[in-house]
Amino acid sequence: MADERALDEVVTFTSDLIRIDTTNRGGGDCRERPAAEYAAARLAEAGLEPVLLERTPGRTNVVARLEGSDPSADALLVHGHLDVVPAEAADWSVHPFSGEIRDGVVWGRGAVDMKNMDAMILSVVRAWAREGVRPRRDIVIAFTADEEASAADGSGFLADRHAHLFEGCTEGVSESGAFTFHDGAGRQLYPIAAGERGTAWMKLTARGRAGHGSKVNRENAVTRLAAAINRIGEHEWPLRLTPTVRAALTEIAAVYGIDTDLTDVDALLDKLGPAAKLVEATVRNSSNPTMLDAGYKVNVIPGEAVAHVDGRFLPGAEDEFRATMDRLTGPDVDWEFAHHETALQAPVDTPTFARMRAAVEEFAPEGHVVPYCMSGGTDAKQFSRLGITGYGFAPLKLPEGFDYQALFHGVDERVPVEALHFGVRVLDRFLRTA
Repeated sequence: MADERALDEVVTFTSDLIRIDTTNRGGGDCRERPAAEYAAARLAEAGLEPVLLERTPGRTNVVARLEGSDPSADALLVHGHLDVVPAEAADWSVHPFSGEIRDGVVWGRGAVDMKNMDAMILSVVRAWAREGVRPRRDIVIAFTADEEASAADGSGFLADRHAHLFEGCTEGVSESGAFTFHDGAGRQLYPIAAGERGTAWMKLTARGRAGHGSKVNRENAVTRLAAAINRIGEHEWPLRLTPTVRAALTEIAAVYGIDTDLTDVDALLDKLGPAAKLVEATVRNSSNPTMLDAGYKVNVIPGEAVAHVDGRFLPGAEDEFRATMDRLTGPDVDWEFAHHETALQAPVDTPTFARMRAAVEEFAPEGHVVPYCMSGGTDAKQFSRLGITGYGFAPLKLPEGFDYQALFHGVDERVPVEALHFGVRVLDRFLRTA
């Protein structure tokens, strides 16, 4: 079991990493190297031999391998990203890069997404070095750049150019799973991610006839784009249940003693109350218009108008997504992927999932572990190119009223010290048995 020093270190490491500003503004505007050097130094102190890898100067990744006792066993990838989304200091109660520890809580950008998990990994590995623990299977540790943008400088680069470092890895664990979900009625759920919707960020371009704003113009690019955006925004996507979502609905319904009637999923979601939040975004594809750009003067009709749409598709539903977008955009608007990544699905009846479940239940026996599918995506998408099945497992025990999911990319991001201690204990328990 993780020692007291590990519990202290996870708090220190989380705070230290938050203070290293690794804001990813997109378009290559980020520098993860200081955080990568910090993580590599902590690993080296534990006797590992981390390598630092860059596709672009300053966009640094760290990879290290911890050798297991059974050379015939498949390796396990444990990974976390070092970059964070932007934060406007004026909107926060504390400075987002202070790493302040106040009233038993660590504050700052990355506290839940996901420097907390990075710190847990470092703390567990160092505790093992002190104790002389050797896991059963090889564990490959990766700290990546660029997850909050395209991952081209991070996990995509590693998968494409350094696949040999992940030799033998068949499964991986990372963010967005095994956190406490309070349902408001006294029950605690611990969802473990076993799937991700695919990413389909799209650029829409409408072209028309430029002209004077006072003249009749039946080929107005703005009007054409607006019509297409309205159709996309109003579209009702049909229900599509993947095996992971079926399992989630079945297990969550069992917690509440509700019959799992999958012939009327919307009615079932209504019966689940707040717990439906874990599932409702993943029973369908989605397409949300997010950006518009057209024109340069009020009395000039532009010849081109551009929009961006955040699309997500379920495993097995990409062809339907593409065909629907062709229909909704119509003949006057072209669309293309600005960023595209595959949907993922992981089995929930594996020994690895059972060990994750057991690790959580050991330290949260009052909780109910359930599988779920992420509505968004993680670096697991890129690592899937190497045949690695990904799970979301970054354990945190959170108090009621602490809205974990709202703090992802939100204001006043923070994590309780006790949640970090729980995470270290659970991660240690799982990795020892994995």
